[in-house]
Amino acid sequence: MKEAVMHRNMSIPRFLLAAPKSGSGKTFVTCGILRLLKRRVMRVSSFKCGPDFIDPMFHRRVLGVPSRNLDTFFSGTELTRFLFSEGAEDRDISVIEGVMGYFDGTGQDGMLASAYDLSKTLKAPVVLVVEARGMSRSIVPLVKGFYEYGESHNIKGIILNRISKGIYPSMKSWIEAELPVKVLGYLPECRDALWESRHLGLVQPEEIKELLIQVDKVADILEETLDIDNLLSIADSAEALEIGDFPVEKLTAKVKIGIAYDEAFTFYYEDNFNLMRKMGAELKFFSPLRDKAIPDVDGLIFGGGYPELHGDELSQNTEMIGALQALNKKGIPILAECGGFMYLQQGLSDREGRRSAMAGLIPGETQMTERLVRFGYITLKANEGYPSSYLTEGEEIRGHEFHYFDSSDNGGSCRAEKVTGKRGWDCIVSKDNLMAGYPHLYYYSNPNFIRSFLMRCAEWRKQNQ
Repeated sequence: MKEAVMHRNMSIPRFLLAAPKSGSGKTFVTCGILRLLKRRVMRVSSFKCGPDFIDPMFHRRVLGVPSRNLDTFFSGTELTRFLFSEGAEDRDISVIEGVMGYFDGTGQDGMLASAYDLSKTLKAPVVLVVEARGMSRSIVPLVKGFYEYGESHNIKGIILNRISKGIYPSMKSWIEAELPVKVLGYLPECRDALWESRHLGLVQPEEIKELLIQVDKVADILEETLDIDNLLSIADSAEALEIGDFPVEKLTAKVKIGIAYDEAFTFYYEDNFNLMRKMGAELKFFSPLRDKAIPDVDGLIFGGGYPELHGDELSQNTEMIGALQALNKKGIPILAECGGFMYLQQGLSDREGRRSAMAGLIPGETQMTERLVRFGYITLKANEGYPSSYLTEGEEIRGHEFHYFDSSDNGGSCRAEKVTGKRGWDCIVSKDNLMAGYPHLYYYSNPNFIRSFLMRCAEWRKQNQ
């Protein structure tokens, strides 16, 4: 990708919902607010800070349009602003959901890619969602500590979560007496809308019965308890952003890329899709669970997800596995990450130890472990002597890992390094046409990677027409 070649100023109403810690109810509150804004017939764009696949699914379910990830580790300052501007274009307001606690990130100072870092990058006013259950006057030093910490005081509003109507007026007056922030409202405990978690976070929205009805109940409550007009004023107060332009050069030949997408394979970055489309790729989605054939495509991508929850169905769809094996023998280019990597191996054992035969394109058996195997941001670099992958020797791309499953053969064509450089491991199975492993890769961190893949797809198309 070329460097930014021009700059323009954009005024984009926006705010970022952050919290002191995970489990404070950010996604719950975010979805309720998104529904409120939609009720006002506003054109809303939504974003998630960090490498989270599940929360954007909730945003998308509520709004009916894709939600994007924003991550300063993956894309730095100027590119993050550009990607934000693309998602916010022609929208009335943009809502950004934070990650973990407000200052929780990575790197030497622990704040790179945090919600705080993103708020500074986007000059976005922050509304802090504070779970105040079991608290009284102690809410003041908690909020004051977050307001005064750090170089940039972006916190402009407070929403108190899981408190009663009776205590709210006192808490509001205590906070506003000591800090120049507005307490915008509160949300009481919503026992009719409880969202369960799985080891990667919340369960997927499709698994929650009557999700939109639950979100409507939250929105109904917020209609009464949240000062939405004041919230909109905070969004309107956001400074104009200077946005660079990052042109993408198209391939000389169009290619069709098959994307495995169903209940088992749902973890994808929307901007990865968009970058491929900009380069000239047509994306064709198919289901390894239900489809009996692979569409007419020139390359295949298998994303992450929960294949372990659908082991029997994947295994029993022998027509799909046969079609995939045949295309692999013909050398069709294939990328697979995490759940997709598990699907391409010989077998998969779920948390109860039940084994299901998988596609068998690469060696390895996958099974669940008792703990997170690898977790967090990584930089992936091609190892010496592996020119067959879509990374050239020494070339890097950024991504992350988060999985409880592990394989008997994780490959060794690449080296993954943690951000601090204190830990690393070999990974990635590479063949002439196939690259697969646990890391989730963010294509904008090195567009040449996905360009190399698409160019190989174009070559395969020409050879097999």
